[in-house]
Amino acid sequence: MALESRMTDLEIRLTHQEAAIDGLTRTNLEQQKLIEQLQHELDRLRAFIQELSSGPAGSASDEPPPPHY
Repeated sequence: MALESRMTDLEIRLTHQEAAIDGLTRTNLEQQKLIEQLQHELDRLRAFIQELSSGPAGSASDEPPPPHY
């Protein structure tokens, strides 16, 4: 009887561990998807900033002061 009880306990533990592993795997996949989305957004923002900094307007120091100065 003690052996059967121990086997049942081990089966219950295994079931809980499998559920925990499945949950961690789902969380990991969700986080990876989010990281990829954020990386894409970061790349887009970097390209936008690069475009702004190399645009035709140039820097503010290149512009002459306004006429009221």
